[in-house]
Amino acid sequence: MKIIKFAAIDIGSNAIRLLFTNVIEKDGESYLKKSSLIRVPIRLGADTFTNQFISPEKEEKMVNTMIAFRKLMDVHEIQAYRACATSAMREASNGYQLIERINKVANIKIDIISGKEEANIIFSNKFTSILDPNKHYLYVDVGGGSTEISLLTGGKAHFSCSFNVGTIRILENCVPPNEFIRIKECLLDICSSKDNIEIIGSGGNINKLFKYASPRNERYLTYHELKDIHSLFSSISYDDLMIKYNMNPDRADVIIPAATIFLSIMEWANSNVIQIPKIGISDGIINQLYQRYSASNILV
Repeated sequence: MKIIKFAAIDIGSNAIRLLFTNVIEKDGESYLKKSSLIRVPIRLGADTFTNQFISPEKEEKMVNTMIAFRKLMDVHEIQAYRACATSAMREASNGYQLIERINKVANIKIDIISGKEEANIIFSNKFTSILDPNKHYLYVDVGGGSTEISLLTGGKAHFSCSFNVGTIRILENCVPPNEFIRIKECLLDICSSKDNIEIIGSGGNINKLFKYASPRNERYLTYHELKDIHSLFSSISYDDLMIKYNMNPDRADVIIPAATIFLSIMEWANSNVIQIPKIGISDGIINQLYQRYSASNILV
């Protein structure tokens, strides 16, 4: 048996995450086991979407976080890592300057990726292999700064698009004019001729919504279940979301905007079911790192 450890850093608009995963190789098979996840609530999007600039305070927090992440990766003795940043860093006028500083002081290289590449990374999880090849699926990832939507048919993506609609943008009133209309028109165009489309939901918010909305073991929600939990959360205070539902402060204020986005997409796509396989960009990064590691060993 052989154990290889990888790390993935996901720099989002609402938080920064570091995931450690062990890949166990035995008898020609490989098994991925998550080791630990560290989440740091640095809300870069609150700066970028209002001022197009990451403040000195957030910049210092991010630099210190990356220094700590580097030390943790060294202690874990990882084989490889990748750090990816999404919409908040993409749009920050000082984003690349901050990346250069982090590379210098923390020895961590950060890739700013597009919405399309973000979706491709998540697809590398190969979760599409368990989908019904005769069905149409709409993959939806709702983040703090953007929402990625892809149409999957026969296990392959036939359409992908990124929209500047996210939970932090909604909180900060920074959603571009007509962006929701763009999503609606897009979905009416690509989904109108397809029946029984199922949605695949991604992101921390949909996992949290599922936790409180469904008593089942199967990881899916119906439209009415999602609408009911949205109504419940909308009727109680921010304080009660933290106290009664054990949410972190930076989750309690974005959970309702996230549910609103998912419900709108389900309506416009005429979909009654949303599957929640609990996948994300960090998982996709780990899979890509292991694929490259395996390919390099084969070439050797």
